[in-house]
Amino acid sequence: MEKIKFIDLFCGIGGFRIAMDQACKENDIIPECVFSSDIDKYCQNSYENNFGERPYGDITTIDPKDIPDHDILYGGFPVPAI
Repeated sequence: MEKIKFIDLFCGIGGFRIAMDQACKENDIIPECVFSSDIDKYCQNSYENNFGERPYGDITTIDPKDIPDHDILYGGFPVPAI
């Protein structure tokens, strides 16, 4: 079975990841999220509850060398705090 590695930037609560997991399941592909990031602590909490992994914080403080190799990069639209 094929495996796809992806990263989930500006991940929010994981909408892209849920869609990726479902699309892979329908196509006999194993998805592996190797990195996620979101600056909002409430989104981090929800994402961790949803997937058992806590996203890294502010992407601008992360050394690009620390981001694992991946096949696909997902990036949600950053949403300003209200």
